[in-house]
Amino acid sequence: GDAYKNTVSHLVENLSCPVKGIVGPWVHKYPHFAVPGPRIDFLHEALRWWDRWLKNENTQVENDPAYTVYLMEGVQPKSSYDYRKGHWVTFDEWPNQSSTKTLHINGNSTLSEEKADTKTIISSPQTCGLDGGEYCAIWLGPELPGDQRIDDGQSAIFTTTTLTDQVDIVGAPKVTFRLRPFTSKAQIAVRLNHIHPDGASTRITYGVFNLGHVNGHDKPKELKIGETIELTFDLDQIAYRVFKGHKIRLSISNAYWPLLWPMPENGHIEIIGGSIEIPVIEGGSGDMRSFLPEKTDEPWKTETIRKSSNIRKVTRDIDSDQSILEIVDDFGLVRDSAHGLEIGSIAREWWTIHPNNPLSAEGRTHWTEERNRGDWQTRTETFATMNSDADNFYIHAKLEAYENEKLFFEKEISETISRDSH
Repeated sequence: GDAYKNTVSHLVENLSCPVKGIVGPWVHKYPHFAVPGPRIDFLHEALRWWDRWLKNENTQVENDPAYTVYLMEGVQPKSSYDYRKGHWVTFDEWPNQSSTKTLHINGNSTLSEEKADTKTIISSPQTCGLDGGEYCAIWLGPELPGDQRIDDGQSAIFTTTTLTDQVDIVGAPKVTFRLRPFTSKAQIAVRLNHIHPDGASTRITYGVFNLGHVNGHDKPKELKIGETIELTFDLDQIAYRVFKGHKIRLSISNAYWPLLWPMPENGHIEIIGGSIEIPVIEGGSGDMRSFLPEKTDEPWKTETIRKSSNIRKVTRDIDSDQSILEIVDDFGLVRDSAHGLEIGSIAREWWTIHPNNPLSAEGRTHWTEERNRGDWQTRTETFATMNSDADNFYIHAKLEAYENEKLFFEKEISETISRDSH
């Protein structure tokens, strides 16, 4: 669930100095208190590393596997998990020269080993992506992608037949497409999903691509309408088991809100052909590794004044047909038992869009910070809004600072930023 899914893999692959990588099923928290479990004694692993390279102690850390990943067993989709079943898999060399399972998209919405041309139109409503979860899950709330069936219904989908053997995916799946865009600017989002026997759809991994960057991110260009282009890109690194009797689905959309800001036109894309190369390990186990259980110091003593809470809600206005994703992360208010300072904050976000109007996209935030001690009370309120038209992004932000409920400082800024024709 972390935003840095690919970083550890890239470091192990590209650094020439001593390097080892460990990737668990966690959100953006340290592995000794992160979710989902299993947690590990991360402090022990860190000490082994620093004692070897800073103190020259014989910790044997240089003999650890080059890359260790937690292979999660496929489960029903949920926006948060306490624990993920699975096991640790190790690699003495990374990237792993594993085998790949190549599947092709076909015109009858199937995903199979047989190669066939297809002509499939992608024209997703701008609301596609509302079940995508957070880009970087961090606050221990309902931040992971939920059931993908609604987003799948707004995408072009290609599904395998029932699997006759389990598939253990370890690495970054690679997609290749031949397609024709029918707007001068376009983007696609590609999701690899696990389809359960009851129809539930769990997102395994995903990737996005701005089609104007097909010749390189340093050479953006406007697209020629109806011109065939070819592109290849990686989905995010993952370690995931899809069980025998289940299915795999490739879901492709040209909108993914609010993870991607929409292009200025609705438009559509025609897919002529494509495939996905899925890196798999044979046998399903690899060299397994174990870690010491998590260990932490006693937490700093505080008194809870307001409990923390995390809220994610999607509301659709039937009259206007607009959808609003509301996010509220209340981090609570606590008093330090040693010196009495109270610290609290609340982060709020609203992401609004109309399914047929990309220019209706709007993002708003309101963040409150509190610092109090006794009769002395301070807080800041920050507000920001972003929207766009076909040519520009418009940003407005405001800061208010209060002491004992008296406004003593405020500032507003507004900025117009060109979309940049590329």
